[in-house]
Amino acid sequence: MNTNKMWGGRFEGGPAKVMEEFTPSIGFDKRLARQDIQGSRVHARMLATQGIISREDLGAILKGLDEVEAEIAEGRFVFKRALEDIHLNIESRLVELAGPAAGRLHTARSRNDQVATDFRLWVRDACTLAEEGLRALQAALVGQAAANADTVMPGYTHMQAAQPISFGHHCLAYVEMFERDRGRFADAKKRLNECPLGAAALAGTSFPIDREVTARALGFTRPMRNSLDAVSARDFALEYLAAAAIAATNLSKLAGELVQWCSPAFGFVRLSDGFTTGSSIMPQKRNPDAAELVRGKSGRVLGDFVALAVVVKGLVLAYGTDLQEDKERVFDAADALEASLAVMAGMVADLQVNAAKMRAAAVAGYPTATDLADWLVRVAKKPFREAHHSAGAIVKRAELLKLDLDKLPLEEMQKIEPAVTTEVYAVLTLEASLASRMSLGGTAPARVREQIAFWKEKLK
Repeated sequence: MNTNKMWGGRFEGGPAKVMEEFTPSIGFDKRLARQDIQGSRVHARMLATQGIISREDLGAILKGLDEVEAEIAEGRFVFKRALEDIHLNIESRLVELAGPAAGRLHTARSRNDQVATDFRLWVRDACTLAEEGLRALQAALVGQAAANADTVMPGYTHMQAAQPISFGHHCLAYVEMFERDRGRFADAKKRLNECPLGAAALAGTSFPIDREVTARALGFTRPMRNSLDAVSARDFALEYLAAAAIAATNLSKLAGELVQWCSPAFGFVRLSDGFTTGSSIMPQKRNPDAAELVRGKSGRVLGDFVALAVVVKGLVLAYGTDLQEDKERVFDAADALEASLAVMAGMVADLQVNAAKMRAAAVAGYPTATDLADWLVRVAKKPFREAHHSAGAIVKRAELLKLDLDKLPLEEMQKIEPAVTTEVYAVLTLEASLASRMSLGGTAPARVREQIAFWKEKLK
């Protein structure tokens, strides 16, 4: 005889032993307990307001739900695998506490719209947590930018030193990047904020429920308009995972730079003891494990997105148990992202910058060659392509003589480009190059400080 009293009336035999291990989701969906209780309270109040259940039943249900919530919070609740999921576990305990009244709670509701509602509430909270984590990381980056607006470092293209930039400017590039990530989570939260509750199994219900009331009580903007879509849609989970995957990818870029910068070959930054580890055999090592793990977890989050996309791509309307696979993917990605953001914010906040090493690296590779070409255009009135060619030839001569551009004798430059005068040396220093980039969004320290002021205000 089937032992599950919640749904077993149609069945004479119980599930196969392998099914008892295969189908339960309580091991992971118990994380939805708070949302499930929240939804049940709102649903019960609406049923009572509509005269579908009595006020006495409502009181018993709410009292029972309070006790269930307390038991879960205090670790006293016994989660039973035989009851499959969080919904039946809570309902079963509610029956023990509230008696027959508890059996009326599921009126005009199915596990299909129940889980869809719970999951939307959970993902909505996850979006908010991601936004908060990103904001904390942005604040840490702005703090480093403020301390290093004048710190010169090499800007790279193709991993070759290209032009001198401010380290503060480099930090602010990530602030912009993570702002777009915040926007994606905000957009995802806005789009998912519609309520499935009341769609029942797939077709709605014959009971006179008020879906507007339940939607508003749960903080949704409105009920979902189509009951089939309400129970089957998981694009909100995919959108969260997509935003998480992009954010994790951006985190990976920053983590990769930190790994590179703290290596002895670069020596640009030093990570604190709190975010590095030692070697089991090499006593001199300071390994950037935290940054490496952040970089590694980006693949995990991307994998979660791909896994759920593969699950849902072939499903027909309305509900299929395939959708049980959605929660583990989202939970895993959310955990990885939340931890990565917290670690990265801490790492960035207390890293130490080696300005001397950065400046020395910025000198190499003739980073002011573009400034030389620009001077020939601006002062000598040369066409840019001609100026570019002359500057390249001057760099080649400096390379041959093993001299920096600002140390190359004037006569050597004039052999290649007679229009060069002593005035050119004013633009060939790193600081002059940096200060000259005054275009909007440029790396000039004055512009960087403008950006810092903007972000400090925005991130309040």
